[in-house]
Amino acid sequence: MVPEEKPNGPGTGEERARLQAAGSIRKSRDLLADSQDSRLQSRRTRIHQQINKELRMRTGAENLYRATSNAQVRETVALELSYVNSSLQLLKEELEGLDGSMDADQPESEGVTVPMIPLGLKETKQLDWATPLKELISGHFGEDGTSYEAEIRELEELRQAVRTPSRSEAGLELLTAYYNQLCFLEARFVTPARSLGLLFHWYDSLTGVPAQQQALAFEKGSVLFNIGALHTQIGARQDRSCPGGTGRAVEAFQRAAGAFGLLRENFSHAPSPDMSPTSLSMLEQLMTAQAQECVFEGLSLQAPTDPYDCLAQLHLAQEAAQVAAEYRLVHQTMAQPPVQDYVPFPWTTLVHVKAEYFRALAHYHAALALCDGPLVAEAELPAVEQVFLGLSASSAPRGPALPQEREESRKLGKAHLKRAILGQEEALRLHAVCRALRRVDLLQAVLAQALQRSLAKYSELDLEDDFFETTEAPDIQPKTHQRPKARAPSFSRVKVADIFHRLGPLSVFSAKNRWRLVGPIHVARGEGGFGFTLRGDSPVLIAAVVPGGQAAAAGLKEGDYIVSVNGQPCRWWKHAEVVAQLKGMGDEGVSLQVVTLLPSVEPPGLGARRPGLGALLRSQKECGRETPGPARASPRPLLGWSRKAKRGKTGRRLSPAPQP
Repeated sequence: MVPEEKPNGPGTGEERARLQAAGSIRKSRDLLADSQDSRLQSRRTRIHQQINKELRMRTGAENLYRATSNAQVRETVALELSYVNSSLQLLKEELEGLDGSMDADQPESEGVTVPMIPLGLKETKQLDWATPLKELISGHFGEDGTSYEAEIRELEELRQAVRTPSRSEAGLELLTAYYNQLCFLEARFVTPARSLGLLFHWYDSLTGVPAQQQALAFEKGSVLFNIGALHTQIGARQDRSCPGGTGRAVEAFQRAAGAFGLLRENFSHAPSPDMSPTSLSMLEQLMTAQAQECVFEGLSLQAPTDPYDCLAQLHLAQEAAQVAAEYRLVHQTMAQPPVQDYVPFPWTTLVHVKAEYFRALAHYHAALALCDGPLVAEAELPAVEQVFLGLSASSAPRGPALPQEREESRKLGKAHLKRAILGQEEALRLHAVCRALRRVDLLQAVLAQALQRSLAKYSELDLEDDFFETTEAPDIQPKTHQRPKARAPSFSRVKVADIFHRLGPLSVFSAKNRWRLVGPIHVARGEGGFGFTLRGDSPVLIAAVVPGGQAAAAGLKEGDYIVSVNGQPCRWWKHAEVVAQLKGMGDEGVSLQVVTLLPSVEPPGLGARRPGLGALLRSQKECGRETPGPARASPRPLLGWSRKAKRGKTGRRLSPAPQP
């Protein structure tokens, strides 16, 4: 028999009911959380399935694209590949949003910002470095290629990681580190007459069409493109409702424009549309315009001390007009062939929407200055005329004078409001035309909010619908106090060590040089020492051989590089280290291995041959770019692909062989 519980006092039943209610609420919350997690997991599963389906479709279309020679079929397949690539980018962005638990809801306030255009990364297939590198190390460098399996595996792991970099500073450092390693590889293994024999396979970022080249320049260019694309994604993800976020976004878009500009200046005969000069020029303009938009947003956050400051509102009007002018230029470029054939239609529409939106915003701020601000003082009149008439402060007036009466000023302000309303309505119409943009609720909210704000202001000025006034508002002259400039990526900030450092200094041990390994050579110590003079570092050079001395008798020659002392590799030894080692030798002498450089056998004019893609031909110094640090910390200069490897060191230190 179960004993019956007795209440201990008044209120116990109410307490029990309260606890049961709280437990029920917690249970409901747990069930809600479980259901939300379940829905998120279901969405992740669905997205993964769709991604796998799109990848299978892309593989099939790619095989058909390569197999057919029919121009019409290739055009149809290329169009299908562009759709597949676009779908993959959207699915991946959706998946990343779910994995990051990002809240899609944005606050409905004046701090809501217009969406930016991020660029998708170029995708690539897995690459097998082992076979060609082992053959080259064995055949040209005379070493056991299998002993470099660890280095080759490190290179393959680095490239594999580069295929999916994180959208952060760590992802940029990863891409930069791989780019620097490619500079080392180019300097050590590639010659103008011979490539690595690898087929680099990349997908076009805009169309999804596959492209492949054997030139290492294609690999470097694709990585540099992804560095710029990753900067666009980082810039688009910044919280631009605070000054710090707008500043970071400006810098990211500047870096992106610099990367695309660097590609445009130095690449030719690109095998894919996204790396053509016209596409790169368009991307550079687009990123500069987005940086200019972020500048305007940063200035808008700095509210003037006086809300009715006429000049402050006019400055914002000019800044908005500058953004509109930048986007108009981008839209003109996107509308011209061949760019219009592969630029996504939502991009072109969004750029057009932004041009109309910011032009309307310029008229809105001008209306605030004229309607709410005090009458323009005579001393400020020249500055105000620059906004509306484009006049310099010293030029004579060329247009109608600005109104000096309150009613006339309000009338002109209403005219600017009318142009703002018409422009915002046009932006909303363009937004509704594009099906992809209609799904961007944030953009529609920004446009609708701006229109409501203008309509509310207009209703304050006059309750009657007087859109048929004769006053015509002039255009706002674009001007900015902070024009963002393209900033090339700083490759020297990411220090890396040459993966194939063990092969020796690049000045000698590269595929561009031919040499013969001699030795071991035993050199005895004579009355005058070993009979040779040393110079330079890493590797140490035999600068002179004494005629009739011990070194000459052993077969050493002037210009040989010492690579081994008594079996110890010394390719990276300094001058002082080799001298100290030789001084410690007794009368029994020393055993040396040396390398003798051989003359080049390249046919005349072969060194001027360019790879199929074209290369980054001008050195970084010639382009005014930053140069990396020492060879052991970072690779050769960014664009130093035409620089010939030096055949010897030019150090001034001359040291005779140690005396007995």
